Amino acid sequence: MNEFTMERIRENLAQLKMKNTLEILDNYLERAIHDNLNIIEVLDHLFAEEAKNKRQRAFEKQVQTSGFPLKKTLEDFDFSFQPSIDKRQIDELATMRFLENAENIIFLGPPGVGKTHLATALGMIAARHRFSMYYISAQSLIEQLKKSHFENRLPDKLRVYSRFKLLIIDEIGYLPMDLQGANLFFQLIARRYEKVSTIFTSNKSFSQWNEVFAEITIASAILDRILHHATVINIKGESYRLKERKEFMKQKASVVNTLFEPLQPARI
Repeated sequence: MNEFTMERIRENLAQLKMKNTLEILDNYLERAIHDNLNIIEVLDHLFAEEAKNKRQRAFEKQVQTSGFPLKKTLEDFDFSFQPSIDKRQIDELATMRFLENAENIIFLGPPGVGKTHLATALGMIAARHRFSMYYISAQSLIEQLKKSHFENRLPDKLRVYSRFKLLIIDEIGYLPMDLQGANLFFQLIARRYEKVSTIFTSNKSFSQWNEVFAEITIASAILDRILHHATVINIKGESYRLKERKEFMKQKASVVNTLFEPLQPARI
């Protein structure tokens, strides 16, 4: 193969935006000639690597625009510290069948038990499977909906949040909503109902949601739609943050004790 042909191949790869193939082409062709690979084997490898690279770039772009505060995975989660969680249930959710069925997930529990970690980890898996998804705290969501309502852009904003295959709404209940905020939240839930999936995290039990949403009628209407097709996971363990704090203080005390140990009298 002459250099003119190779240059034309490189130009075509650049025009087709096959960046990975362009980068590995020369080295791989040398290896293919050395190993006496046939044209089918060469094309199979190049196209497989290009597809793999495109999937990875799409995943990274999705994660960058998802709004995640931190990137968390299920592999990072310490299930042994939270025995109230059934790992088999989480593994089932990780298959993403709940997305195909437009079902919701609700993680309940006190602060620090891993609700956001698990919600984010499932969101990362959804992104890996090329599902459109977005993360937002409940407080930020209400602020954006109110702003859009004030600017007469509420239908457009609701349309944006309704189109995500998976929406993660974090920290419901940390701050109460006023009546307008609760009404706007209900409108969004009603639009997503039985069409797409939402993951919620909350530090409040369902019996306390009337305090969160300003009025019991709105709270009941929201819960009715959320729970109709939903998996509820109630985490009753200790806080990871308190655990880490205790471990840090224990290590600190150990260091201090070592530094100030009384010197043993020298043997004569």
